[in-house]
Amino acid sequence: MAGHVQPPRSGGAVASREPAGYTLPPRRRPRTTPGGGVVAGLGIAALIFVGAALGMAVFSGLDRGPAGFGPSSAERVDREIATGNRLYRSGELTPIGCRAPRIVPGDNASMRHFMETLTKCLDESWSRQFDKADVDFAPPQRIFWTGSGRSPCGSYPNPGAAAFYCPANRTMYVGVEHIIAASGDEPVGNYAVYARVLAHEYGHHVQDRAGILAYGHQEMERPDAQARNDASRRIELQAQCFAGVFLGAERGTLPMTTAQYQALMVDVQGRGDDSLPPERRDHGSGRNYAGWVDAGFRERTLAVCNTWTAPATDVD
Repeated sequence: MAGHVQPPRSGGAVASREPAGYTLPPRRRPRTTPGGGVVAGLGIAALIFVGAALGMAVFSGLDRGPAGFGPSSAERVDREIATGNRLYRSGELTPIGCRAPRIVPGDNASMRHFMETLTKCLDESWSRQFDKADVDFAPPQRIFWTGSGRSPCGSYPNPGAAAFYCPANRTMYVGVEHIIAASGDEPVGNYAVYARVLAHEYGHHVQDRAGILAYGHQEMERPDAQARNDASRRIELQAQCFAGVFLGAERGTLPMTTAQYQALMVDVQGRGDDSLPPERRDHGSGRNYAGWVDAGFRERTLAVCNTWTAPATDVD
């Protein structure tokens, strides 16, 4: 249930082809087997059958950027910042022993506490990783909303926009109630579904601080729609992989039981672009939407998250 990066126009105003800019992709019904399991076709790893066995995995999404956003021609971002970033050479994410509080059904305060705890864990985890890469880092601001409001990237809530990251002020925005509704009212006991959303949005901040997001948005200024959508998918699928890396690193204290894993994969697999026409496929197929989270979860190293050098079939 990931949200999306929502870039501003060059003047800082809302930039979007949707009412809410880059919004949470609608949850689509996953393909089920006759036995009720979910088949998650993985573009990078082998096919995974989510049923009785626990085969560790996870994933999420963005939208195409508007014309006029991104670096000026005099400030072009070199492709190497995305393809050869220092973070890819920083090794595995170091476990920090993150423990999340229980979410109580119908209790906004407990969901907010869960969000605050998880994002503090993300702060510590990614701060350590950037130190290992010798890259400057500062955590994102966050706004966990229950009422309406505005960001430099647009107003909230908006249909489908349960969570987004705004690079204009480097802030995560997540709806305390909307995150549940956007998951199809997933039982809050399946905390992994909600943890992935937070880790995905935080992943966009990681891209921002590492310089990758600037390159991605530059690519999304290209006149060719196919190229713009390709850049969008590579941004989103990388944030999915970063989310998987975090959940994989913390699986000792944020245990991924069979039930948690299956709920997570059902949610993620159902968010692919498969049913959309080619000109709107800016998030990735359900197969890859799930596959990149799985790759990060299994490997726990950032080198596996380099979507920018991945073949087209792994980012379609």
